[in-house]
Amino acid sequence: MLILGIESSCDETGIGLYDTDAQRLLAHRVHSQIALHALYGGVVPELASRDHVRRIVPLYRETLAAAGVAPADIAGVGYTCGPGLAGALLVGAAFAESLAAGLGVPALPIHHLEGHLLSPLLSADPPRFPFVALLVSGGHTQLMRVEGVGHYTLLGETVDDAAGEAFDKTAKLLGLDYPGGPVLARLADGGSPGRFKLPRPMIHSGDLQMSFSGLKTAVLTTTQSAGWTTEDAADLAAEFQEAVTEVLVSKSLAALRETGLRTLVVAGGVGANRRLRASLDAHAQKRRFRVHYPELEYCSDNGAMIALAAGLRFAAGKYGKRDGRIAVRPRWPLAELQMPA
Repeated sequence: MLILGIESSCDETGIGLYDTDAQRLLAHRVHSQIALHALYGGVVPELASRDHVRRIVPLYRETLAAAGVAPADIAGVGYTCGPGLAGALLVGAAFAESLAAGLGVPALPIHHLEGHLLSPLLSADPPRFPFVALLVSGGHTQLMRVEGVGHYTLLGETVDDAAGEAFDKTAKLLGLDYPGGPVLARLADGGSPGRFKLPRPMIHSGDLQMSFSGLKTAVLTTTQSAGWTTEDAADLAAEFQEAVTEVLVSKSLAALRETGLRTLVVAGGVGANRRLRASLDAHAQKRRFRVHYPELEYCSDNGAMIALAAGLRFAAGKYGKRDGRIAVRPRWPLAELQMPA
Protein backbone atom coordinates (compact mmCIF):
# COMPACT_ATOMS: atom_id res chain seq x y z
CA MET A 1 0.00 0.00 0.00
CA LEU A 2 1.53 3.33 -1.07
CA ILE A 3 0.84 6.27 1.22
CA LEU A 4 1.54 9.87 0.30
CA GLY A 5 2.55 12.26 3.09
CA ILE A 6 2.21 16.05 2.95
CA GLU A 7 3.85 18.49 5.38
CA SER A 8 3.17 22.25 5.36
CA SER A 9 2.96 23.28 9.01
CA CYS A 10 5.47 26.14 8.91
CA ASP A 11 8.35 27.00 6.59
CA GLU A 12 9.10 23.71 4.82
CA THR A 13 6.99 22.10 2.12
CA GLY A 14 7.48 18.35 2.23
CA ILE A 15 6.15 15.40 0.24
CA GLY A 16 6.92 11.75 1.00
CA LEU A 17 5.84 8.37 -0.33
CA TYR A 18 5.91 5.35 2.00
CA ASP A 19 5.32 1.69 1.06
CA THR A 20 3.62 -0.09 3.96
CA ASP A 21 4.18 -3.56 2.45
CA ALA A 22 7.92 -3.10 1.99
CA GLN A 23 8.06 -0.92 5.12
CA ARG A 24 10.30 1.63 3.50
CA LEU A 25 10.32 5.15 2.18
CA LEU A 26 10.27 5.26 -1.63
CA ALA A 27 11.05 8.95 -2.12
CA HIS A 28 10.64 12.37 -0.56
CA ARG A 29 11.25 15.99 -1.45
CA VAL A 30 11.51 19.09 0.77
CA HIS A 31 11.64 22.79 -0.05
CA SER A 32 12.90 25.07 2.72
CA GLN A 33 11.81 28.71 2.96
CA ILE A 34 14.87 29.86 4.92
CA ALA A 35 16.02 32.24 2.18
CA LEU A 36 12.50 33.66 1.86
CA HIS A 37 12.20 34.57 5.55
CA ALA A 38 15.83 35.49 6.27
CA LEU A 39 15.25 39.12 5.25
CA TYR A 40 12.65 39.45 8.03
CA GLY A 41 14.58 37.60 10.74
CA GLY A 42 11.79 35.04 11.22
CA VAL A 43 8.86 33.27 9.59
CA VAL A 44 6.22 35.54 8.03
CA PRO A 45 3.00 33.44 8.03
CA GLU A 46 1.43 34.99 4.93
CA LEU A 47 4.60 34.54 2.88
CA ALA A 48 4.92 30.98 4.15
CA SER A 49 1.40 30.11 3.02
CA ARG A 50 1.88 31.59 -0.43
CA ASP A 51 5.14 29.72 -0.93
CA HIS A 52 3.48 26.43 0.03
CA VAL A 53 0.90 27.10 -2.70
CA ARG A 54 3.70 27.59 -5.26
CA ARG A 55 5.76 24.57 -4.23
CA ILE A 56 3.36 21.79 -3.26
CA VAL A 57 2.27 20.57 -6.71
CA PRO A 58 5.78 20.55 -8.27
CA LEU A 59 7.15 18.71 -5.22
CA TYR A 60 4.32 16.17 -5.45
CA ARG A 61 5.16 15.49 -9.10
CA GLU A 62 8.90 15.28 -8.37
CA THR A 63 8.33 12.77 -5.56
CA LEU A 64 6.15 10.49 -7.67
CA ALA A 65 8.63 10.67 -10.53
CA ALA A 66 11.52 9.81 -8.20
CA ALA A 67 9.61 6.80 -6.88
CA GLY A 68 8.54 5.72 -10.37
CA VAL A 69 4.84 5.54 -9.50
CA ALA A 70 1.66 7.04 -10.90
CA PRO A 71 -1.04 8.91 -8.97
CA ALA A 72 -3.35 5.91 -9.42
CA ASP A 73 -0.92 3.82 -7.34
CA ILE A 74 -1.55 5.92 -4.22
CA ALA A 75 -3.79 4.12 -1.71
CA GLY A 76 -4.08 6.88 0.89
CA VAL A 77 -3.01 10.43 1.68
CA GLY A 78 -1.77 11.66 5.05
CA TYR A 79 -1.25 15.33 5.79
CA THR A 80 -0.18 17.52 8.68
CA CYS A 81 -3.35 18.84 10.31
CA GLY A 82 -1.62 20.58 13.23
CA PRO A 83 -0.07 22.07 15.18
CA GLY A 84 1.36 24.86 13.08
CA LEU A 85 0.50 28.06 11.23
CA ALA A 86 -3.18 28.02 10.27
CA GLY A 87 -2.72 29.33 6.74
CA ALA A 88 0.20 27.03 6.01
CA LEU A 89 -1.67 24.02 7.35
CA LEU A 90 -4.68 24.84 5.19
CA VAL A 91 -2.60 24.70 2.02
CA GLY A 92 -1.51 21.13 2.72
CA ALA A 93 -4.93 20.07 3.98
CA ALA A 94 -6.76 21.46 0.93
CA PHE A 95 -4.34 19.78 -1.47
CA ALA A 96 -4.46 16.46 0.41
CA GLU A 97 -8.24 16.27 0.76
CA SER A 98 -8.76 17.32 -2.88
CA LEU A 99 -6.21 14.82 -4.17
CA ALA A 100 -7.69 12.02 -2.08
CA ALA A 101 -11.19 12.83 -3.30
CA GLY A 102 -10.02 12.84 -6.91
CA LEU A 103 -8.24 9.51 -6.52
CA GLY A 104 -11.07 7.96 -4.52
CA VAL A 105 -8.80 7.09 -1.57
CA PRO A 106 -8.99 7.99 2.12
CA ALA A 107 -7.28 11.07 3.57
CA LEU A 108 -5.89 11.06 7.09
CA PRO A 109 -5.01 14.12 9.21
CA ILE A 110 -1.70 13.57 11.00
CA HIS A 111 -0.30 15.27 14.09
CA HIS A 112 2.94 17.02 13.17
CA LEU A 113 4.65 15.92 16.39
CA GLU A 114 3.62 12.30 15.85
CA GLY A 115 5.54 12.48 12.60
CA HIS A 116 8.65 13.64 14.44
CA LEU A 117 8.08 11.11 17.21
CA LEU A 118 8.03 8.19 14.77
CA SER A 119 10.68 9.49 12.35
CA PRO A 120 13.51 7.33 13.81
CA LEU A 121 11.56 4.32 12.50
CA LEU A 122 12.74 5.38 9.04
CA SER A 123 16.35 4.66 9.96
CA ALA A 124 18.31 1.52 9.11
CA ASP A 125 18.34 0.62 12.82
CA PRO A 126 14.85 1.55 14.04
CA PRO A 127 13.88 1.44 17.72
CA ARG A 128 11.44 -1.10 19.09
CA PHE A 129 8.40 -0.26 21.18
CA PRO A 130 8.11 0.66 23.98
CA PHE A 131 10.55 3.54 24.39
CA VAL A 132 10.98 6.97 25.96
CA ALA A 133 10.94 9.80 23.43
CA LEU A 134 12.58 13.19 23.88
CA LEU A 135 10.68 15.40 21.47
CA VAL A 136 12.52 18.67 20.81
CA SER A 137 10.81 20.28 17.85
CA GLY A 138 10.29 24.02 17.42
CA GLY A 139 7.94 25.23 20.14
CA HIS A 140 7.71 21.83 21.83
CA THR A 141 9.95 20.06 24.32
CA GLN A 142 8.36 16.94 25.80
CA LEU A 143 9.23 13.56 27.22
CA MET A 144 6.82 10.82 26.17
CA ARG A 145 6.39 7.14 26.94
CA VAL A 146 5.62 5.48 23.62
CA GLU A 147 3.94 2.07 23.76
CA GLY A 148 3.12 1.94 20.07
CA VAL A 149 1.66 3.99 17.25
CA GLY A 150 -1.04 6.20 18.73
CA HIS A 151 -0.33 5.18 22.32
CA TYR A 152 1.56 8.00 24.04
CA THR A 153 1.84 9.12 27.64
CA LEU A 154 3.18 12.56 28.51
CA LEU A 155 5.87 12.26 31.19
CA GLY A 156 7.08 15.86 31.33
CA GLU A 157 7.43 19.02 29.29
CA THR A 158 8.70 22.57 29.39
CA VAL A 159 6.64 24.99 31.46
CA ASP A 160 7.62 27.98 29.30
CA ASP A 161 9.98 28.28 26.31
CA ALA A 162 10.86 25.12 24.44
CA ALA A 163 14.52 24.29 23.84
CA GLY A 164 14.27 25.26 20.17
CA GLU A 165 12.65 28.59 21.06
CA ALA A 166 15.38 29.28 23.59
CA PHE A 167 18.04 28.64 20.93
CA ASP A 168 16.34 31.00 18.48
CA LYS A 169 15.74 33.78 21.01
CA THR A 170 19.25 33.54 22.39
CA ALA A 171 20.62 33.75 18.85
CA LYS A 172 18.73 37.02 18.37
CA LEU A 173 20.19 38.39 21.60
CA LEU A 174 23.65 37.58 20.25
CA GLY A 175 22.87 39.30 16.95
CA LEU A 176 23.01 36.11 14.88
CA ASP A 177 21.28 35.62 11.55
CA TYR A 178 18.10 33.61 10.92
CA PRO A 179 17.61 30.69 11.43
CA GLY A 180 19.09 31.36 14.83
CA GLY A 181 19.28 27.91 16.42
CA PRO A 182 21.63 26.22 13.94
CA VAL A 183 23.74 29.39 13.64
CA LEU A 184 24.14 29.54 17.42
CA ALA A 185 25.15 25.87 17.52
CA ARG A 186 27.86 26.49 14.93
CA LEU A 187 29.12 29.49 16.91
CA ALA A 188 29.16 27.37 20.08
CA ASP A 189 31.47 24.86 18.38
CA GLY A 190 34.19 27.51 18.43
CA GLY A 191 33.63 28.59 22.04
CA SER A 192 34.48 27.30 25.50
CA PRO A 193 31.69 26.51 27.98
CA GLY A 194 32.33 27.37 31.62
CA ARG A 195 33.82 30.80 31.20
CA PHE A 196 30.39 32.31 31.68
CA LYS A 197 28.04 30.77 34.23
CA LEU A 198 24.45 30.16 33.17
CA PRO A 199 21.77 28.38 35.23
CA ARG A 200 20.48 24.87 34.58
CA PRO A 201 16.78 25.57 35.25
CA MET A 202 14.77 22.86 37.08
CA ILE A 203 17.55 20.30 36.70
CA HIS A 204 17.06 19.32 40.34
CA SER A 205 13.27 19.79 40.44
CA GLY A 206 12.63 16.11 41.22
CA ASP A 207 10.23 15.72 38.31
CA LEU A 208 10.39 15.64 34.52
CA GLN A 209 9.32 19.24 33.95
CA MET A 210 11.68 21.66 32.22
CA SER A 211 12.16 25.42 31.80
CA PHE A 212 14.32 27.40 29.38
CA SER A 213 13.07 31.01 29.53
CA GLY A 214 15.42 31.81 32.43
CA LEU A 215 18.40 30.94 30.26
CA LYS A 216 17.38 33.61 27.77
CA THR A 217 17.17 36.19 30.57
CA ALA A 218 20.59 35.15 31.90
CA VAL A 219 22.09 35.55 28.42
CA LEU A 220 20.54 39.02 28.09
CA THR A 221 22.03 40.10 31.42
CA THR A 222 25.45 38.78 30.46
CA THR A 223 25.53 40.48 27.06
CA GLN A 224 24.87 43.88 28.64
CA SER A 225 28.40 44.02 30.04
CA ALA A 226 30.85 46.43 28.42
CA GLY A 227 33.47 45.48 25.84
CA TRP A 228 31.54 42.58 24.29
CA THR A 229 33.65 40.70 21.69
CA THR A 230 33.17 37.95 19.12
CA GLU A 231 35.13 35.58 21.35
CA ASP A 232 32.78 36.41 24.22
CA ALA A 233 29.78 35.58 22.02
CA ALA A 234 31.25 32.19 21.09
CA ASP A 235 31.98 31.32 24.73
CA LEU A 236 28.51 32.40 25.83
CA ALA A 237 26.92 30.40 23.01
CA ALA A 238 28.92 27.35 24.10
CA GLU A 239 27.82 27.79 27.72
CA PHE A 240 24.19 28.22 26.65
CA GLN A 241 24.32 25.08 24.52
CA GLU A 242 25.91 23.17 27.39
CA ALA A 243 23.20 24.33 29.81
CA VAL A 244 20.39 23.19 27.50
CA THR A 245 22.17 19.90 26.84
CA GLU A 246 22.66 19.16 30.52
CA VAL A 247 18.98 19.77 31.29
CA LEU A 248 17.73 17.65 28.37
CA VAL A 249 20.12 14.81 29.17
CA SER A 250 19.37 14.88 32.91
CA LYS A 251 15.62 14.78 32.34
CA SER A 252 15.92 12.03 29.71
CA LEU A 253 17.96 9.85 32.07
CA ALA A 254 15.40 10.46 34.81
CA ALA A 255 12.58 9.42 32.43
CA LEU A 256 14.38 6.16 31.65
CA ARG A 257 14.81 5.45 35.36
CA GLU A 258 11.19 6.30 36.12
CA THR A 259 9.77 4.08 33.36
CA GLY A 260 12.32 1.30 33.63
CA LEU A 261 12.80 1.40 29.86
CA ARG A 262 16.19 1.01 28.17
CA THR A 263 15.53 2.75 24.84
CA LEU A 264 15.51 6.49 24.22
CA VAL A 265 14.40 8.13 20.98
CA VAL A 266 15.36 11.74 20.23
CA ALA A 267 13.38 13.53 17.52
CA GLY A 268 12.81 17.04 16.20
CA GLY A 269 15.05 19.84 15.01
CA VAL A 270 17.12 20.16 18.20
CA GLY A 271 17.73 16.42 17.93
CA ALA A 272 20.23 17.26 15.18
CA ASN A 273 22.41 19.18 17.67
CA ARG A 274 25.84 17.52 17.75
CA ARG A 275 26.59 18.37 21.39
CA LEU A 276 23.30 16.86 22.55
CA ARG A 277 23.93 13.69 20.54
CA ALA A 278 27.50 13.35 21.83
CA SER A 279 26.40 13.72 25.45
CA LEU A 280 23.54 11.23 25.12
CA ASP A 281 25.76 8.74 23.30
CA ALA A 282 28.34 8.95 26.10
CA HIS A 283 25.69 8.34 28.78
CA ALA A 284 24.16 5.51 26.74
CA GLN A 285 27.50 3.74 26.53
CA LYS A 286 28.17 4.22 30.23
CA ARG A 287 24.68 3.27 31.43
CA ARG A 288 24.00 0.65 28.76
CA PHE A 289 20.83 1.90 27.17
CA ARG A 290 20.05 2.44 23.49
CA VAL A 291 19.54 5.88 21.98
CA HIS A 292 18.07 6.37 18.51
CA TYR A 293 17.99 9.48 16.32
CA PRO A 294 16.40 10.08 12.94
CA GLU A 295 18.81 10.72 10.09
CA LEU A 296 19.60 14.43 9.82
CA GLU A 297 17.35 14.84 6.77
CA TYR A 298 14.37 13.75 8.89
CA CYS A 299 15.09 16.05 11.87
CA SER A 300 13.64 19.13 10.20
CA ASP A 301 10.06 19.18 8.94
CA ASN A 302 9.51 16.76 6.05
CA GLY A 303 6.85 14.78 4.24
CA ALA A 304 8.61 11.46 4.82
CA MET A 305 7.72 11.39 8.51
CA ILE A 306 4.09 12.26 7.73
CA ALA A 307 3.90 9.49 5.13
CA LEU A 308 5.34 7.08 7.69
CA ALA A 309 2.91 8.06 10.45
CA ALA A 310 -0.03 7.85 8.05
CA GLY A 311 1.21 4.55 6.64
CA LEU A 312 1.44 2.96 10.08
CA ARG A 313 -2.09 4.08 10.90
CA PHE A 314 -3.50 2.95 7.57
CA ALA A 315 -1.75 -0.42 7.89
CA ALA A 316 -3.31 -0.90 11.33
CA GLY A 317 -6.74 -0.17 9.83
CA LYS A 318 -7.37 2.39 12.56
CA TYR A 319 -7.72 5.80 11.09
CA GLY A 320 -11.34 6.79 11.62
CA LYS A 321 -13.82 8.05 9.06
CA ARG A 322 -13.44 11.38 7.28
CA ASP A 323 -16.18 13.43 5.64
CA GLY A 324 -13.89 15.33 3.27
CA ARG A 325 -14.12 18.62 5.14
CA ILE A 326 -10.97 20.72 5.17
CA ALA A 327 -10.16 21.59 8.78
CA VAL A 328 -6.88 22.12 10.61
CA ARG A 329 -5.82 22.34 14.25
CA PRO A 330 -3.14 25.03 14.75
CA ARG A 331 -3.11 24.04 18.43
CA TRP A 332 -3.30 20.31 19.03
CA PRO A 333 -1.83 18.75 22.19
CA LEU A 334 -0.07 15.47 21.43
CA ALA A 335 -1.47 14.03 24.65
CA GLU A 336 -4.94 14.06 23.00
CA LEU A 337 -3.78 11.80 20.22
CA GLN A 338 -4.77 8.14 20.52
CA MET A 339 -5.53 5.39 18.05
CA PRO A 340 -9.25 4.94 17.32
CA ALA A 341 -10.64 1.80 18.94
